[in-house]
Amino acid sequence: MSAPVILQEVSFAYGQGELRRLVLREVNLRVEAGEIVILTGPSGSGKTTLLTLIGALRAMQQGSARVLGQELLGAKEAARVALRRRIGFIFQNHNLLGYLTARQNVAMALELDGRTSERERLARAGEMLAAVGLAEHADKRPAQLSGGQRQRVAVARALVANPGLVLADEPTAALDRASGQEVVRLLRDLARRRGTPILLVTHDPRILDIADRIVHMEDGRIVEAMAAG
Repeated sequence: MSAPVILQEVSFAYGQGELRRLVLREVNLRVEAGEIVILTGPSGSGKTTLLTLIGALRAMQQGSARVLGQELLGAKEAARVALRRRIGFIFQNHNLLGYLTARQNVAMALELDGRTSERERLARAGEMLAAVGLAEHADKRPAQLSGGQRQRVAVARALVANPGLVLADEPTAALDRASGQEVVRLLRDLARRRGTPILLVTHDPRILDIADRIVHMEDGRIVEAMAAG
């Protein structure tokens, strides 16, 4: 069975003409099923750009990126939208909607599944919130939650639809140590129980021990890849 993520000679630039700036240079990377890979490197090294390409959030320019069986080079927008629905995204700024409860925010991730009723979506959202330790906070709005609790809601939203891949960009940067460890524990358990691959961008040295492999980037290139531990 093919790896969920296979990148070959991926390059990417912003701008045109004299303003063109190459931010990814011939990147090769594989992420296997159930593997947790952490991307590290200084700001501007291309980590987040790489994550957005893998997540089909922007169009490929050069090279090959095969994600969950879908080739992204030359893929039409409809194909990229369909792929995004199979990926769980977790961002540093959790992007919760303030006028919705935690339960409703999580249930939103299921709205594109026409086979489930609103009652079923809310029930599954409640179960997922219980799994991340927020059962008693399901009907609170984001402003009533701590930073760690809001990020756990974001994790629940990313996981509720059983994604084939999780992409996380600085998910613990705004959290204290205890909350950050709780978030990465949830991700590690997901990878182990469901075989879901996780690609995580971080500057946070406190969570490096979650990884199976650490990939270091500089100037748009992978300069080092090593097993964690």
